[in-house]
Amino acid sequence: MSSEDRLILVGQIGGAFGVKGEVRISAYTAEPMALVGYSPLLGPDGKPALTLISARPDKAGVVARVKEIATKEEADARRGQKLFVTRDALPQPEEDEFYLTDLIGLEGRDPADVVLGKVKSVQNFGADDMLEIAPAEDGPTWYLPFTREAAPELHIKEGWLRIVRPTEVSDRDED
Repeated sequence: MSSEDRLILVGQIGGAFGVKGEVRISAYTAEPMALVGYSPLLGPDGKPALTLISARPDKAGVVARVKEIATKEEADARRGQKLFVTRDALPQPEEDEFYLTDLIGLEGRDPADVVLGKVKSVQNFGADDMLEIAPAEDGPTWYLPFTREAAPELHIKEGWLRIVRPTEVSDRDED
């Protein structure tokens, strides 16, 4: 799968809203109403899953009427379904901006240009974004904070980024 057709999670069905088949969708976009412009939204298999007919803002996203759901029961049955768009459906970022998903697949090079691995994913466990690095040599993946100190250079178009592993802190002898 190329980076252009990589699936980007943009929302999740929260269940029915009311009794007339409307569905609540949690939006993972900066602007929740942007979901309307991405319709149809895709399922995890990349196939169309939800076509928004109309939508209005809600506290966690949007409340929408969709082509594929006509009843409260149908909406509730799809609760939890993740909704995606392809990367090329997103607007082009401004110069010197990028989407975190654009980091996936980049080669991670140390200051001496030695390839340490590739970015496997970008995770956020509640504090800051972390790059999951799949090592060039066999071994377990490891995490690198996505900070200017740990990733001082991004060369997205060239397919790599500079990574500086934090120095290990050794236990000090206790007196």
